[in-house]
Amino acid sequence: MKKINVIITGSTGMIGEAVLDQCLQHPQVEHILVLNRRVSGVQHPKLLEVVVSDLSQLSSIKDILPNYHACFFCIGVSSMGMDEATFTRMTYTLTMDFAKALVANNPDMTFCYISGAGTDSSETGKTMWARVKGKTENDLQKLGFSHVYNFRPGALIPYLAVKPTQTYQSVKYLKWLLVLLRPLFPNAILRLSDFAIAMINSALTGYSKTILETSDIKKLSELR
Repeated sequence: MKKINVIITGSTGMIGEAVLDQCLQHPQVEHILVLNRRVSGVQHPKLLEVVVSDLSQLSSIKDILPNYHACFFCIGVSSMGMDEATFTRMTYTLTMDFAKALVANNPDMTFCYISGAGTDSSETGKTMWARVKGKTENDLQKLGFSHVYNFRPGALIPYLAVKPTQTYQSVKYLKWLLVLLRPLFPNAILRLSDFAIAMINSALTGYSKTILETSDIKKLSELR
């Protein structure tokens, strides 16, 4: 049975926490390196957590970066109230700087990036966040990773408690509405646990597309 070592960023956020939880449970995930800007408090024999104040600067930890098979990049910010320059710096620039440092140590790695439904691959649309995310997706493909998968989920149903420090607190109150609507909109609403499993499966089995919409993510999550 194939075993993989993975790197997770953003595990104190709602999505990253779920990805970490599923990796801890998964029999084929052997070792996990978590890179966070603050301590998650999670402890497990599989887990090594390192606090990095600036994820665009990894030179201080370069010795521990090799020998990983996948990275699940779960950091993200809302564009609400941000100008384009700030959102670009916190989304595109941070992601690219981190990915460049990672690929230098792990060129055979699978890199999984979370963008979102409606991301603009043309980089020319009217919606600012969609253009920035689209440019990020496009430029990640050029870095030399073995595989890059861009995940574009719609609504996600959390299964762990949503913490006050996490983004999208409204999800906490919309959860049961999403549960009721999911059978009607199966290609728009996903369980967060399934989303996390799909990311793991992308590193274990690969996928035929580099951009995964909700229907693709659902299909990939069903591989057990």
